Formats: sequence, structure tokens, C-alpha cells
Amino acid sequence: MVSEHPPRSRWASLSLIAVLLSSTPATAREGGAGAGSPTDVPLQAQGAVPHAPLPPAAEGGHLAPGTPPHGTPPARPDFQPLAVPVAVVPGLLFHGLGPLVAGDTHTAKRLFALEGTGLGLIALGGVPIALTGASRRTIAPLYAVTLAGFSVLGISALANLYAVTAPAFDPGVAPPSLPPLELEVGYQYVNDSAFDYRHFVSVGAQARFESLRLLGGVRVDPSEGNTQVRLGGAWRLLGAPERALVGTDGSALDAEAFGQFHRYPTEGFAVVSGEVALRGRLAMSRISPAMAGSFAEVSLGTSLETYTYPGAVSDGNLHEQLLFTFGYGVWLGRGGGPFRGEAMLYYDHRKDTFAGGVRSRGGGIVGAFGLRGRALLTESWGVAAEVQAGGALVGRLSLIYALGGER
Repeated sequence: MVSEHPPRSRWASLSLIAVLLSSTPATAREGGAGAGSPTDVPLQAQGAVPHAPLPPAAEGGHLAPGTPPHGTPPARPDFQPLAVPVAVVPGLLFHGLGPLVAGDTHTAKRLFALEGTGLGLIALGGVPIALTGASRRTIAPLYAVTLAGFSVLGISALANLYAVTAPAFDPGVAPPSLPPLELEVGYQYVNDSAFDYRHFVSVGAQARFESLRLLGGVRVDPSEGNTQVRLGGAWRLLGAPERALVGTDGSALDAEAFGQFHRYPTEGFAVVSGEVALRGRLAMSRISPAMAGSFAEVSLGTSLETYTYPGAVSDGNLHEQLLFTFGYGVWLGRGGGPFRGEAMLYYDHRKDTFAGGVRSRGGGIVGAFGLRGRALLTESWGVAAEVQAGGALVGRLSLIYALGGER
């Protein structure tokens, strides 16, 4: 159910992603965001992608995130219907073809470069894995590099589709602020042939402070007693705090730590785990104006798990697991009203969730694919939904109460 790797190699893979994610540019602030906004810093001084253009700040004389220090950035391209089918076939093989047909050579070059980077990382990690026979001494960092390549490849493929369809509508924007306290209650359904549980009550909460975010959640099957409890938090390393996003593009880097307890009373065992991870989010408008309103997200970490059950405990009861997720999302809010939120299509390489993993044709176990969204429909009330498909099918629908709302 979980993969085991030497601790030293695991931490080597985590260090690798830390270096990659820490290169994500810190969130910059636009001039004229409001009285009292901090002084803006051009992203070129913060390590942003050079000349990743966005519309300049409306006022204040400062640069918007990704705006070159000299010259006028390319305008957001017009919608070209012919580019949409081209972005699917053959665009999903050659990720810049859709924008190229639309006449957006700037975006096309960026997407071809992203696709090439993804393929290069897959080769960089995958070829040594094949040559060494997946040696336990090197598999962890090589596996992390390979997964990073697949994430870049997947993100560029989805960006290719978004870049040609997004000009047909106004882009969403990151909310200027997220509520200090958010409560959630809902229903979760699990269809897993390996277990009898099906129906869960879902309860969650998160509190946001200056740079700290605390989260907790409980899933309980009232009929069978299957219970999962998850508690933890995230510390903002780069980017504006979630309580002060005004004038930023939503890019950020967080360090996360969680503990989890999952009890299976019918089967007679429980799983206890602890994990750490780095999670980075990048506004795709830094890559191209055509992708304004969307973002990419990547997370890499490691977890330690132990099983408790009646009888003697085996010596090999402590397991490690590589944690890896990537996704492509859009902001739903467009300003001028209470409706705010986001939606993201993602892949989760983890195998111990309700969705679990599924065996691939090559004999390995891959994780689950999912789609989740969250939106406030009024100042304080909203909904959240999630669907996952892996070894099991999981669906969840929740009601959200946001204390203070999003502003």
C-alpha cells in the first residue's frame, strides 16, 4: 500500500523540490491597490521569469507582477475558435500548437519550452531508474525528478488548452483576502470494493493568521465507525499572507506539516501517520498574459506511517511514503461581488487516501486524479465539492461558513 525507501534518499528528494520551489518568485504587489499598500518590488529583482508580462499597474507607477522593466508587454490575445480543436489534436502532443495557430507566438514558445523541460526531467530521472534496476539507494531522488517531469508536462498540456479558450471570457482573479475562520460540514461518499464503508459525515475547519494557517478535518461513517482525523498547519515562506492578498497574483510557497489517524473498526486495524511537505503555487500569468486567471500548483513531501492491530507487531511496521501532487486551477471570482473561489484539476500520488491508488499496466501503483472546487456564494456562505478517481471513487459536497467573508 505504501512504498518504502531509505530515509536519507527521501530527504534528498525533498531537498531537491525545496530548491525547485524556492525559485518560484515571491508575490509582488501592484501599485494603487489601496491606501497603505506596501512599496512594490519588480519581480525581476525577486527571481521571477524574465519578461513574463502582465498588464501594468493601473496607478502608482509600479510594475505589476511579471511586467518587464522596459517596453510594453504583449496584450492578452483575442479568441480564435480554430485554435481550440488544434490545441486538442495534435496540440496535446505538441503543447504550443494551439496558441501558435491563434497567432500568439509568445505563449507558444513558453509552452514548447515547458513541454521540453518536462520531457527532459522525465528522461533525467527515468533513464537512470531503468539502468539501475530501480535500486533502493537511488530510487527516491530519481523518482522525485521523474514525477516533477510529469507534473511540468501535465501542467503545460492543460495550459495549452486554457491559453486558447481563456480569451473567450474575462479571467478570474485571486481574492484580495481570505476569511480568518472557515467552517465546513458535508457529506462524503466512497465506493471501494475492498471495504464496506460508504457514507461519511465530513466536518472541517481552518483558521488563518499572519503567516500561519491551521487546518483540521474529520470523516466519520456513522454506521460502521470508520473514522479519519487529520490535523496540521501551513507556514507561508514566500508570497503574501492569505489574509492580505490584495494587489498580488496569488503566487506562494508554503511549508506544511500534518498528523493523521485512520481507524478501521470492522477490519480491526488503524493507521497513524505524520508528514511534511512543500507546496508551491504559481500564477500562470507570469508565464503568459493568455493564461491570466489560472495557476499551477505542485507539492512534494514525505510521510511516516505505522499500523496498529491486535496481536504481535511485526518489525517492518514503520513505512515511508513519497507524497507528490500537481494540479492546474482557475480563480472563479472576477471582482465586483461576493462570489469568490477556485477550482483545480489535480493528480495525487498518495496511496493511503480514501481514493487510494490503482495498479498501472507497467506493474507500478499510481495515485488518484481529482477535481475540487470551492466558492463563496454570499459574503459568508458557500459550497465546496470534490471528486476523486483512483482505486476507489470518492465524492464530497460541503456547506461552508466563512467568518467575516472574503473581502
